[in-house]
Amino acid sequence: MASPTDIITLDNFVSKLPPWEPNLPNHLYALVDMGSNGIRFSVSDLSPPNTRLLRCLYRERAAISLFDDLNASSTSGPLAFSPDVITQVSQTLARFKSIAIDHGVPTGHISVLATEAMRKAENAASMLTAILEASGLGVHILAPEVETLFGAMGARSGFTSVNGLFLDLGGGSVQMTYLNSSEDGYEMAAAQSGKSLPFGAAKLIKILDGGETEAQAEAVNTLQEGMRTAFAKLQQQFPSLRDVRTNEDAGIDIFLCGGGFRGYGSILMHTDAIQPYPIPAVGAYTVQGSSFASTKAMRKVNRKYDGKIFGMSKRRRQQFPAIATVVEALIDAIPPIRTATFCSGGNREGALFMKLPKAMREENPLPLLHQVSDKVELDVLQSVIDVVQSSLHPGVDRSNIPTVFSLGLGSLFVNSIWTRFGESGDANAAFELHQATTRDPSTPSFTHLARAILGLTLCNRWGAGLGPIDKILYANLQELVARANPDAYFLTEYIGAVARLIAMVCPTKPNTPDKLGKILTLSPVVKNGKVKEKQQLVITLSPEIHRVLEPQDLVDLFKNVGRHGNSDRKVDVMVKKFDF
Repeated sequence: MASPTDIITLDNFVSKLPPWEPNLPNHLYALVDMGSNGIRFSVSDLSPPNTRLLRCLYRERAAISLFDDLNASSTSGPLAFSPDVITQVSQTLARFKSIAIDHGVPTGHISVLATEAMRKAENAASMLTAILEASGLGVHILAPEVETLFGAMGARSGFTSVNGLFLDLGGGSVQMTYLNSSEDGYEMAAAQSGKSLPFGAAKLIKILDGGETEAQAEAVNTLQEGMRTAFAKLQQQFPSLRDVRTNEDAGIDIFLCGGGFRGYGSILMHTDAIQPYPIPAVGAYTVQGSSFASTKAMRKVNRKYDGKIFGMSKRRRQQFPAIATVVEALIDAIPPIRTATFCSGGNREGALFMKLPKAMREENPLPLLHQVSDKVELDVLQSVIDVVQSSLHPGVDRSNIPTVFSLGLGSLFVNSIWTRFGESGDANAAFELHQATTRDPSTPSFTHLARAILGLTLCNRWGAGLGPIDKILYANLQELVARANPDAYFLTEYIGAVARLIAMVCPTKPNTPDKLGKILTLSPVVKNGKVKEKQQLVITLSPEIHRVLEPQDLVDLFKNVGRHGNSDRKVDVMVKKFDF
């Protein structure tokens, strides 16, 4: 039987939670995170070659507040878990273990992580013994710096690369650290430099609701000073934070995880200028610093809006004044915030992520959404990608313009050109629009912008013929992309039209890498007109294809490209045949 507890530190976490190995016969892992506000459980599949996706097969949250239970006891004595909660927790973990076993998780791949509540409870040993007796599971109590490591890396796992402040707001505490994934050893540097303040949402709301004005003022002042001190120490350790105010692109990017911050992100989504906001999940939702700083308006919405705010539980709304207070302290403590991104990952994702080899952790996971093992098929897909990209003018700087290709979605997009050909174009346009917003909701790097770009590009591949309800979704996704970069929206229309052209001249997916190139070439030219920038696209067809297709039908594929939104462009198309 396992020991009831182990303390995990930065020195021993690799041995306590063994790293992932590609040759293991079973790559299923189950993790329990015993947080202050609730106990979360998940089963994940790290099987190669999709390991980096951290695919979750099952997740559940038990609404057991260890924080509330501890503080209920503080009025009559030391912080201690009640017998009822000890029984409830031990039975819950026994059930979680049973679910893990039913999924086929080896018992050696089941880990239980505990944080601040377990570190502080006077009778933690009683809880640990009860868990061991009920489930046979030992509990790993995370040292604060390991909690910082797992929390930050869990949030970081949702992106290909990061550079900014990472903050985690739980029930009992808020942590701050800095991550720059381009620097060697950034993981351990973040863990060692992380600062924790004892002002989680549950703890702070208890003070703010206590009615003692002096205690409230003291807590807020201590929080604000703690934030300023924490950031000042991070500036001392990381030179890039010292001159963030003087950078050409002034401001700092922040990444926010933990239930408290996700609640704040949910209310920002609820009030976003794009309504209804087209992506349902708050994970990877990004706002400008000015929107993030609108705490006064968000407090008012939380106080006066009687309906359901998507993503906000009743408990989270009750804690919102404390959440907003933490946000205000953060804004006061650091330089101007450029962007704020809300993250779905936490301790469980961080523990899994840190099992992986460093090279795998730094990969862009999006290409894994469509993997090809057959070399011929891989070469075919690449040949189609090459043809589509040949239509993009080489003189235009696209380094900062997100497209399906720059985001790593090229293979997924190209493979979709020929799918669902048995359905009508309008049905497929609507399908792709909805599919992109909801598919693979926990996929790392599948940001709101990436989903919008994929959905719009594939929708335009099918002609974007939409019914009234889907036109609203299209318009909101369009606004989301145009908000990031107007040229990005233009390219969703343009690349979509090119894909539709390819499907028209080659109705079946090419079976050899040279097939498409034998019947079609694309040559772009940009002309500067007096009113609009005109892009000319020369379509050259093989004689056989030129004879059977009406050139005007191909020209018409592009007639609406660039005529919507703020891109202020249009495309002139010329069709000719190969000159032998």
